[in-house]
Amino acid sequence: MAGASMKDIKLRVKSVQSTMQITKAMELVASSKLRRAKENAERRRPFFNILHDTLTDIAVSNRDFSSPYLLQRPVKKSCYVVIAGDRGLAGGYNANVFRLAAASMAGKTCMVLPVGKKAVEYFSRHGFELVSQRYVSVETLGHSDCEDIASVLTEGYRSGDFDELFVVYTNFVSMLTQDPAVIKVLPIHDVRGEKEKKAPLILYEPSCSAVYDAIVPQYVTGILFCAASESLASELGARRTAMDAASKNAAEMIDDLSLRYNRARQGAITQEITEIVAGAEQ
Repeated sequence: MAGASMKDIKLRVKSVQSTMQITKAMELVASSKLRRAKENAERRRPFFNILHDTLTDIAVSNRDFSSPYLLQRPVKKSCYVVIAGDRGLAGGYNANVFRLAAASMAGKTCMVLPVGKKAVEYFSRHGFELVSQRYVSVETLGHSDCEDIASVLTEGYRSGDFDELFVVYTNFVSMLTQDPAVIKVLPIHDVRGEKEKKAPLILYEPSCSAVYDAIVPQYVTGILFCAASESLASELGARRTAMDAASKNAAEMIDDLSLRYNRARQGAITQEITEIVAGAEQ
């Protein structure tokens, strides 16, 4: 019995060691990718900020123009762009995004454009109306892809396919903290009644409305591009943290199993010595 127990423990130790090697490798891969993803996220933030400031300047400086992107209309259908992970083993990263999206969609008629393999699988499985299933990888999502998505979404909004647009993604705060967030993209909040423009009046050619409507798709592109960058960095950070915790747990299990193995081995040796002494006395 003792020998069989020792064999089982030894096999268990080998199994945990194999798992630990995998988690360590995944932690190293996530760490190496995270550095570049974090730099990309920080480098792309000014792109969105400049576009947002430009739209604000046009709106505040010119009060006599209108744009369909500023029009607040009755909401019959909402559209959500949900950016999740390309794969699992990232702790609660994907679950947190889906939980926030479900809370925001509650009670609404919605269509969804999922980005990332896990998002495509989740919303396909739950029977949502999907705008597209093409974007199954956040890591390879480029600026041109975001332009294509923005073009489809802005055209859908102008044609009345939906009446408001949201983006659900995850903000990268630090290596240990990633906060899921939902932002309303369309219609754009009209700031003309809230801010006063002190600069001289700017004339736009061919018109303020034309320039504004031309910039909005680029503005949506910027939001999507930045959100995808933040989400990728968040996924890698969450995976690194999860794999680090898994490696530590595996190390603790190996220590515990090694202790149990040594105890079983000592028990077997003691039993053999006792049997030898008892046989010699007879």
